[in-house]
Amino acid sequence: MSVTLLAGSATASVALATENPAAAPAATVAPTAPVENLIVGYKSSATEASSNTAAADDAAAKGKKAGKKAKFDRRLGTGAALVNLGGTVAPAAAADVMAQFRADPDVAYVEPDTRAYAQAVTPNDTEYAKQWDLFEPTAGMNVPGAWDKTTGSGVTVAVIDTGYVAHSDVAPNIVSGYDFISTASEARDGNGRDGNPADEGDWNATDGECGVGSKASTSSWHGTHVAGTIAAATNNSKGVAGIAYGAKIQPVRVLGKCGGSTSDIVDAITWASGGSVAGVPANATPAKVINMSLGGPGACGTSYQNAINSAVARGTTVVVAAGNSNANASGYSPASCNNVINVASTNRAGERSYYSNFGTIIDIAAPGGETRRATDTPGTVTTPENAILSTLNAGTTTPGAEIYKPYQGTSMAAPHVAGLAALLKSANTSLTPAQIETAIKANSRPLPGTCTGGCGAGLADAAATVAAVTSTPPTSGRENTTDYTIADNSTVESPITVTGVTGNAPAALKVGVNIVHTYIGDLKVDLIAPDGSVYNLHNRSGSGTDNINQVYTVNASSEVANGTWKLRVNDNAGGDTGKIDSWNLTF
Repeated sequence: MSVTLLAGSATASVALATENPAAAPAATVAPTAPVENLIVGYKSSATEASSNTAAADDAAAKGKKAGKKAKFDRRLGTGAALVNLGGTVAPAAAADVMAQFRADPDVAYVEPDTRAYAQAVTPNDTEYAKQWDLFEPTAGMNVPGAWDKTTGSGVTVAVIDTGYVAHSDVAPNIVSGYDFISTASEARDGNGRDGNPADEGDWNATDGECGVGSKASTSSWHGTHVAGTIAAATNNSKGVAGIAYGAKIQPVRVLGKCGGSTSDIVDAITWASGGSVAGVPANATPAKVINMSLGGPGACGTSYQNAINSAVARGTTVVVAAGNSNANASGYSPASCNNVINVASTNRAGERSYYSNFGTIIDIAAPGGETRRATDTPGTVTTPENAILSTLNAGTTTPGAEIYKPYQGTSMAAPHVAGLAALLKSANTSLTPAQIETAIKANSRPLPGTCTGGCGAGLADAAATVAAVTSTPPTSGRENTTDYTIADNSTVESPITVTGVTGNAPAALKVGVNIVHTYIGDLKVDLIAPDGSVYNLHNRSGSGTDNINQVYTVNASSEVANGTWKLRVNDNAGGDTGKIDSWNLTF
């Protein structure tokens, strides 16, 4: 089988008041949000400036006058007193207490103990303003909001693609890779497999050179474009910004002249994730994320599935492009494989890109761009600014000068999610591939546009997903990964016991379901609440489609969160069996 590329720290300054009776009191910062503490600076001549007992008595007296509790908490390093208001109070109530301090001639200043937050600085990369896919509120992936917490440092992302052509905006983040193209004529480097993943060009000189219907074409430098989206150097006053610009890129070459073979790609997946491949030196820097912006027609074969399963078992998240045929992704590989994050493409309006594959097998959508509308003349480029700008090369056959160029395709959407996976793994190193996939789905946002055919859980949101994995525990405590066999004409249940959650479940309870079954039209799938209430998730739809890998949203606000929840699967026909592979709850 031959496959092809799928392109188309905040700081604060403190003013120290000096003794100057003739001067006006220092300006008071008025509270604009609920306040828990005040910072009170006393003049050096005041007893309260040096005596904690006097400061405590003063705080209590002033609080009483304002009708609020006020208590001396501790002395700051500047000598100021921290005064606790007995809990969070409204801005107006805090202002009443502050007025009592402000009226005291022994007080130099009083201000609310406000909060500071890390501030992400807009990258100074010269082309950043054109990267709508990172920051635009309509259909961008909300990436800048994630950079406050993580940039992907410590994570290697393997780009299994055409290799890498030297580009100064990617070079600082490149680590050693490998060339897995086993046929010298396809590799164009004079030999078979070797330790140099340099992209030698994938041009075709004549029509028909790569089979019936193939067309002559120039070199795509596809792997370099993908690499730039994931981890181009950032804040270097040039070019574009990478999504996980603190991560490293490992170029793994599998696509050359006329695409690449399944056998080479399977070995590349194995090696990139830290597995052993005969005749190939061990990978010194195994990848925790793999991006495959490639594919071809046909359902996922055993070779692909075995390699992917092994990679995931080694802790590597595998991200794949859905395909560019405007068709159901279940008919393409590796998009139809299990244990991958299958990514569809959206345009600048947040609609499914006209070319993007779709279907129930899609996990998530991400910006892939659109340089023309579906109704425009095929082959035209009417809106290049609406594609994905990244690193490239000007050579039409062999490498030339480095450039930047917009491309469109699910090939461009997948690296957005691979970059997000790297951010998540860097922010929380304990996350498993399953938890990374669940987090991306659970924290996506609805597409602002339409997606005929299905685009998964929604549009990936980097800031929301990173915030979720850094502020709450991973879903391991609310996940059941035990296999439960689904026999013909039978019912099976998989339980999850939830503890430590206050109150009721949310109105948007996320239920991640991974069921392996060869005919999901046989299946009825329900979520059973602790009190026995039934919430239907899937009811014998999908006909002969294989497998359910989806995140459902359930309004469970009437249910007490703590207790035993169950996933119930009822098989209503004979001839096809499977299993509940895993499922999880995200509160």
